[in-house]
Amino acid sequence: MSPKPGNESATLTPLAGRSGRWYSLRLEYDSSRTRSPWWTPILSVVLALLLCAVFIAANGMSPLVVYEKMFRGAFGTSYGFTETMVKAIPLLLCGLGIAVAYRISVWNIGAEGQLTVGAMAATAVTIYFPDLSSFWSITLMLVFGTAAGALWGLMTAVPRTHFGVNELITSLMLNYVALLALDYVVFGPWKDPKGFNFPGSPMFTAAQSLPVLGSTRLHIGLVFGLVAVLIYYLMIRFTRWGYELRLIGANPTAARYAGIHIKKHIIIVMLISGGLAGIAGMAEVSGVTHKLMQGISPGYGYTAIIVAWLAKLNPLGLIVTSILFGGLIVGGYSVQTIGLPSSISEMLQGAILFFLIAGDMIHRFRIRRSA
Repeated sequence: MSPKPGNESATLTPLAGRSGRWYSLRLEYDSSRTRSPWWTPILSVVLALLLCAVFIAANGMSPLVVYEKMFRGAFGTSYGFTETMVKAIPLLLCGLGIAVAYRISVWNIGAEGQLTVGAMAATAVTIYFPDLSSFWSITLMLVFGTAAGALWGLMTAVPRTHFGVNELITSLMLNYVALLALDYVVFGPWKDPKGFNFPGSPMFTAAQSLPVLGSTRLHIGLVFGLVAVLIYYLMIRFTRWGYELRLIGANPTAARYAGIHIKKHIIIVMLISGGLAGIAGMAEVSGVTHKLMQGISPGYGYTAIIVAWLAKLNPLGLIVTSILFGGLIVGGYSVQTIGLPSSISEMLQGAILFFLIAGDMIHRFRIRRSA
């Protein structure tokens, strides 16, 4: 029995059945199985915790004690929870942008650069328009940040649609361009003359800062993220544009024959994806750091890739996974008090990604039995 077109197979060890007939097991790759079961992300997190527990135990510490410390640090106190939510905001916005692009199988690896240019554009408003009222400052910072991120996304989309350049390469390389541009402005023209020679822009005024919740650092950037998720859900489920995105993602050939302009959709989703990451950058400088400085993002754009993949592009899942990874970051800081480095959170993130990829690949294989 030959495998179906597009499938790959390999014959395994023959086995004897009850009737005495011999059967061979065939490992078959089914490229049509693109969606893994709903429990794959949960299993990936559990396996990642078990794998990292081995390394923690090898370091002479109890994994249960370490994980309890991380959980308490991230969710056990009101301060820890609000800090987790602060970290979740850029992860949610960037993860949502990546999810929108991946709906039509466009890999946006450039959220880190789009976040950076969004932060730079928002800071430009504070540099060149320092005397605006709070309403106009925040509004212009939001508009400039969104536009800058969208433009950075467009610089990835145009080479893909017009010249066939892989978006993985261009979006990744543009990250380094954005980081170098950031270094130039914070060490050069935007450097604070009163900053004791540290690279960074002048501190934002109260009118240039996002409102916060009480005495915490949790700012209204969370509202930006939740509203964006709601719009994403409504547009994907109830609009023609959302239907076309789902069709392109499921079967681009059928979508092309149906008259859907795929190149136009690639440009649109990359504009949206970059714009959302730009909003994350604006929220980070206006709501958290209150100045532009070197290393404005500790890798939110890259972590957001795992956030989007773990959520399986589901709107509610994006909220849950962004909070989970925000908790991992904050929990990583907590374990420093017991002698472990904060990079343990990065180890957990990498392990989760590894098991996610492995689960998706294994799901595409089937074991068949033939006489």
